[in-house]
Amino acid sequence: MKRSLGTLLILLGIGYHSSAQKEEYLSKVQTLDSTIETLYAVISGEAGEKRDWELFRYLFTADAKLLPSRANEEGKIGYRAMTPDGYIETSGNWLETNGFFEKEIYRVTETYGSLTHIFSTYESYRSESDEKPFTRGINSMQLMNDGERWWVLNIYWLGETEDNKIPEKYLPK
Repeated sequence: MKRSLGTLLILLGIGYHSSAQKEEYLSKVQTLDSTIETLYAVISGEAGEKRDWELFRYLFTADAKLLPSRANEEGKIGYRAMTPDGYIETSGNWLETNGFFEKEIYRVTETYGSLTHIFSTYESYRSESDEKPFTRGINSMQLMNDGERWWVLNIYWLGETEDNKIPEKYLPK
């Protein structure tokens, strides 16, 4: 009987921790700004720094997609569709091993009802102390507010290249 009681206490402790953590996470998705700030912050960190992948997953709807896009060797534009878990599987270890910071430098937001579309211009760094980014691009994000919180539905992104510079209208003034 003592073993069962001990197991129950452990499970209750885990449940309490998860509930408290969910409350903390909920505070990060109450505004559009806090949701976007959390998205950039959760993937960013110095080399060797673990990311909070549970928080990352919490930002997205169950069927959300992440869609990196780029030109192949022939110059044809394509994309790859991933779930948040797919992103973690393909990029998580690299981000934590090499260090990566993505910083929003400009944003254009359009909202209609519960639907919001954001063009978020970013710069990427290997370390927060880097003075110059190693790349830039635009994240096209679709978000929804269900009346209780913000959800990320999709992120489709394209990095800047020599042949495809970011238009001035998507850069800081």
